[in-house]
Amino acid sequence: MSRSIPHLKSQFLQRLSEIVGEPGLVSDAQQKDDHDTDWLKKWHGRSCAVVRPASTQEVAQVMRLCHETRIPVVTQGGNTGMSGGATPDESGAQLILSTSRLRGIREVDPLNNTITAEAGVLLAHVQEAAQEVNRYFPLSLGSEGSCTIGGNLATNAGGVAVLRYGNTRDLALGLEVVLPDGRIWNGLRALRKDNTGYALRDLFIGSEGTLGVVTAAVLKLFPRPVARVAAWVGCDSMENLLALLALSRDTCGDRLVAFEMLTQASVDLIMQHITDARRPLANAHKFHALVELADTHENGLAEMLEGTLEQAMAAGYVEDAAVGLNIAQRQAFWKIREGISQAQVRAGKAIKHDIALPISKLPRFVADADAAVKKVKPDACIINFGHMGDGNLHFNVLMPLDTPPTEMSQTVKLLNRVVHDLVHQVNGSISAEHGVGQLRRDELRNYKSAVELDLMMQLKQSLDPNQIMNPGKLL
Repeated sequence: MSRSIPHLKSQFLQRLSEIVGEPGLVSDAQQKDDHDTDWLKKWHGRSCAVVRPASTQEVAQVMRLCHETRIPVVTQGGNTGMSGGATPDESGAQLILSTSRLRGIREVDPLNNTITAEAGVLLAHVQEAAQEVNRYFPLSLGSEGSCTIGGNLATNAGGVAVLRYGNTRDLALGLEVVLPDGRIWNGLRALRKDNTGYALRDLFIGSEGTLGVVTAAVLKLFPRPVARVAAWVGCDSMENLLALLALSRDTCGDRLVAFEMLTQASVDLIMQHITDARRPLANAHKFHALVELADTHENGLAEMLEGTLEQAMAAGYVEDAAVGLNIAQRQAFWKIREGISQAQVRAGKAIKHDIALPISKLPRFVADADAAVKKVKPDACIINFGHMGDGNLHFNVLMPLDTPPTEMSQTVKLLNRVVHDLVHQVNGSISAEHGVGQLRRDELRNYKSAVELDLMMQLKQSLDPNQIMNPGKLL
């Protein structure tokens, strides 16, 4: 007689326990439920277990066991993703591998401007470790107090400093990865130049846990900025905002670290729902921008920004502006920008689009997308904001809180297709910084070429022949 499924599960859990010990298995029902549900409470799954290895060797042993038994694995960092990429399905067959105990900072090398951190280290802790040696790690996200380096790498996270420093991919020099069969690839090279073959590092960054488990990374550090200045700007058109961006790049160079855009509707929403937010400009403007400069020297930064704004006003690009010279004023500007997500949750149900476009195409796209959405939903409230400096918009449509689920589901599918078709027409991306996960998995097939999808599947099959890594996500 064959062994029963419960017996096989019990045997599997026993072998897991032998590898990671009692602290490495989550037994509390509430803690397990926290891992089975994403932080947005949008995706709910049911894992067979949650395992928390404490070392790369333990991760390797766990993966070797899962490879032998064909147990699917969902790797999870801080569980702060926006696309359901770290949530198991409801089958009860998938194992969650949490990197939360891989919390070591193995080396900080200020002379080489690098830090080597394990996957479970919080982003905020990497920032702090860099600051302790008078260096700067520029990746900055709203979730930096709870997201982990492994998750940042798996999703190629963006954030507010991409304009100057790039995405997570641009900040990583080397990786340590446990492959699906338990082998360890040690690619922890702290080199800016390494021309010895395929860039294997880039296969795993942005792969959303579908090719292996990132256990550590060598990350770039930079000189620490000691001076910052910001301005809040009002413009009457997207074209003028784009002209201001071009002028700011020309006059400020790499001191320009952020150029964030919000429409008037977005600002109004924040003022309605974030109690301590204050309008930085007296009058309404169709478009707003938060511009920030940073430098390693104190002298001349404020004058540089003010001079740029004076040129922009003289050219007719800018209608009004307020300059924040001290910390409190800059924080007040950023409070407005960072309040948009919370304001949307309070105001309604958001149909979200995390999209990337060539910067030069933004004005035409916004005009076309506004018109297309209004044609489908004449009373739609469009909340458009994002990282204009790198072409990443969050083009969202806000529906009333009491919208019935069936209507909401139908509207989401309809507007997703309308917006993403327009994105595809200008060779943009339907996922700029949040990842594909399970949210955009099916849509991806509409916009990736057959050749590109085939290449991705061949890579997946080569590295993960048993198809155990994060099934149902990305591909």
